[in-house]
Amino acid sequence: MVLVVAQADKPAGRGMEVKAPAVAVRARELGVPLIQPAKVREAIEDVRRASPDIAIVVAYGKILPAALLEIPRRGFLNIHGSILPRWRGAAPIQRAIEHGDPETGVTIMRVDEELDHGPMLAIAKTPIGADEHAPSLAARLSTIGAEALLDVLARLDSIEETAQDHALATFAPKIEKSEGEIDWNASAKSIYDKFRAFDPWPGVFTKEGLKLIDIQPATGHQPPATIVAIDDGVTIACGDGAIRIITMQRPGKPRAAAGDVARGLRWRVGTRLS
Repeated sequence: MVLVVAQADKPAGRGMEVKAPAVAVRARELGVPLIQPAKVREAIEDVRRASPDIAIVVAYGKILPAALLEIPRRGFLNIHGSILPRWRGAAPIQRAIEHGDPETGVTIMRVDEELDHGPMLAIAKTPIGADEHAPSLAARLSTIGAEALLDVLARLDSIEETAQDHALATFAPKIEKSEGEIDWNASAKSIYDKFRAFDPWPGVFTKEGLKLIDIQPATGHQPPATIVAIDDGVTIACGDGAIRIITMQRPGKPRAAAGDVARGLRWRVGTRLS
């Protein structure tokens, strides 16, 4: 018997409309038995009745209790979106981009009772493009992860599991909206990396509430937060270098060319943002 366990439907998007997880939607399309427990422990008896040989976890977002882990004969495997033990936790893809990692990957690991802690069965790596955003990297990793999982399942009896070096572990906590606020004292590269990582949510925005829709690194040698240039876009100095804003958005307004927004706000070259 096959069983899909997905998280419960939740409000999502700007309108906070209740939506089903993508896994649940696909399970219904395929006609696969599906449950969506409010709490993971509520799934234990359903999983026990399904009597699975093996279980696969993908971004479920919950620590699985021992009573659940012991049910499948071959245990639980997890498809994790980083090269473990780097970036254990909820947001490995975004944190890798945010911190300027040159590469990431997918780890197929055995699940235990700790966060992304179990032994590894396979690692598949991929470079992170200098201008790559989180959605495109996530899409690529999903394909890489599916291929790696199929390979592991085909060779499960012969694969030697490798323990993680826990001393090297780094953590990828859930992203908070407040993290999107720009600190102009930071380097242009770190601001640009955050912009790429936090696409589409929470994005990056100024203290004044201006959302930066499209930006790129630039040169600049003024004090941080100084407006260096206003043309079609706006260039603002950072702690190291500068950021050129191409498109931005005022609260409650449509997106517009950054230069037009700046002129509407009466910004002047040489002044500093708050």
